Amino acid sequence: MRIVILDYGVGNLYSIKHSLIRVGANPEITSEIRTPLDALILPGVGNFAAASKLLKGLKHTLKELKESGLPILGICLGMQLFFEFSEEGNAEGLGFLEGKIVRFPKNIKTPQIGWNIVKIKSYHEIVDGLREEFWAYFIHSYYPQPKNESVIVAETEYCVRFPSIVAKENVVGTQFHPEKSSVDGFIILKNFLKMCRA
Repeated sequence: MRIVILDYGVGNLYSIKHSLIRVGANPEITSEIRTPLDALILPGVGNFAAASKLLKGLKHTLKELKESGLPILGICLGMQLFFEFSEEGNAEGLGFLEGKIVRFPKNIKTPQIGWNIVKIKSYHEIVDGLREEFWAYFIHSYYPQPKNESVIVAETEYCVRFPSIVAKENVVGTQFHPEKSSVDGFIILKNFLKMCRA
């Protein structure tokens, strides 16, 4: 099974790779998308506008892969890039999901760094085997505002309530870092691997 972690100039690649190896995958890190592949992961630690610019040349290919049904996982900034637009640099995203990325209110200490509770709101196979509430590790100053609430799988509160897992068919995103979220994070990664085998 060929699982690609896309290197588009943002951090946290090797942490994700080692976590996937722990749950039984053999992922590769590459800046090029060569088919065939069984799954794609967009990691992300960094600035939305800069990342959007780096992905510009791959936007058409990524859209084709999404429309083909390929399982795609976005983590933190990678998930935010699924949306149409971000206030961070007033930049366009991939448009996989309708909605925008907004900044936490100015009276809230940002970034949110550390552990917080994730509450499952609706079912998707990515949350199989998880408790209704579990802890996950976050580091972010922006969060998604989907147009359609049906894509919200789980929510978290940090002075405001925001989506912490989103999903629509083959596209899944987590605002937190599953690779840093201990046992529950590994369950999410295992569930993503099951999506790849389906």
